[in-house]
Amino acid sequence: MGLLDDVMNAATGGGNQSNSMLGHVLDMVQNHPGGVSGLVNSLNSGGLGAAVSSWIGTGQNVPVSADAIESALGSGPIANLAAKAGISPDQAKAAISQYLPQIIDKLSPNGQMPQGGGLLESALSMLRPK
Repeated sequence: MGLLDDVMNAATGGGNQSNSMLGHVLDMVQNHPGGVSGLVNSLNSGGLGAAVSSWIGTGQNVPVSADAIESALGSGPIANLAAKAGISPDQAKAAISQYLPQIIDKLSPNGQMPQGGGLLESALSMLRPK
């Protein structure tokens, strides 16, 4: 089973609406200033360092609350995702808190973020639902 299959199965349970939301969250990750690395830095700076370390590490992924995501990222990325997806900001931050741990986990299969933005961006584009 490939990286795309792992993320899709873990994150969505296979539903089309979930696939669409996963695509929106992947867009948010890819378009964050600095890409995945920039997002990880923002989350670390926003007080989610322990959770993010668990997502990158090889152990259990620590969940984060929707409010913790909003606190770490601010309302801008959440509002942008909500507008693109046609959902409320509360639904957007809930989706981010659901999918982001799994996305970061699958992008760091060996317990480390791959070096080089090109590789990360290629992996993100492969994860995007069709």
